[in-house]
Amino acid sequence: MKVNRKRLGICATIGLVLLLSGCTIQSNNAYGPMGNLLLAEPEPVNTRSQMAIARYNHILTQAPLKDEERAELLFQRGMLYDSVGLSGLARYDFMQALELKPDMAEAHNSIGIHHIQQMDFIMAYESFDSTLDINPDYDFAILNRGIALYYGGRSELALTDLNRFYEKDKQDPYRVLWSFIVEQKVDRKRALANLAMYRKELADENWATSIVDFYLGKVDETAVIADLVDDVKSQKQLNDRLCEAYFYLGKYHSDLGNKVKAANYFKLSLSTNVFEYVEYRFARVELARLREKRKEASDSDDGSAELTR
Repeated sequence: MKVNRKRLGICATIGLVLLLSGCTIQSNNAYGPMGNLLLAEPEPVNTRSQMAIARYNHILTQAPLKDEERAELLFQRGMLYDSVGLSGLARYDFMQALELKPDMAEAHNSIGIHHIQQMDFIMAYESFDSTLDINPDYDFAILNRGIALYYGGRSELALTDLNRFYEKDKQDPYRVLWSFIVEQKVDRKRALANLAMYRKELADENWATSIVDFYLGKVDETAVIADLVDDVKSQKQLNDRLCEAYFYLGKYHSDLGNKVKAANYFKLSLSTNVFEYVEYRFARVELARLREKRKEASDSDDGSAELTR
């Protein structure tokens, strides 16, 4: 995807936005307008995934299998359950797979992601540690452990993992974004300086680079949406990009304290139904955190009012 920095094709881009979405929304709240937003058409449950689950069910109940073969099939079925939003069934399959094959790094990693979603961070750390003990080069376990540490309030430890993850591919905008998200909790001024430095390694042709530019204050939300529809070939691809873009826009506003706007963006990310993306999964975590902060603020206000009586 090519990012048009001079916006010469903006009219054509907006036309594509309207064509693909069917409608846009304009939202105003206490933190200002969110502008013209592209609504996702929620991703339908994949028929092929459903048929594949049915085939796995048949094999697992009918075929004579060795433990290692059964573990692999359970893991693959769990991945399919996750891809259609059946997280409870997915988690059960991953746990069953690990009972049969305790050294399955992929299953430990998948269980760890579920622990993050449940905000059970101690168990998440253990799962990702197990993954990396089995396979020290499992890149996404490094990312996921860093995210678990971040959500668990251990940002300095998280930064070690996120920087390690970034070093493995300096041209990946998502690695740059997560490194910044975590580092700003430790030292925002340094994080912004590093973000500007890391941006030099990124390709303008990658649409997600525009999210980094947004974090740097070089473009606005409208430009991010315009860039993500550039060169879109299908509704599925559009939904994938919307899921990611709205999550990172929500994260930006959440970290600045714009809670209403952040919550709206996280809900827009969830509206895509791209269940298997970490952005979809962690959008729910972010919403839960926003609700918890709102509850804490409310309890604090109630306590202050009680003291003044």
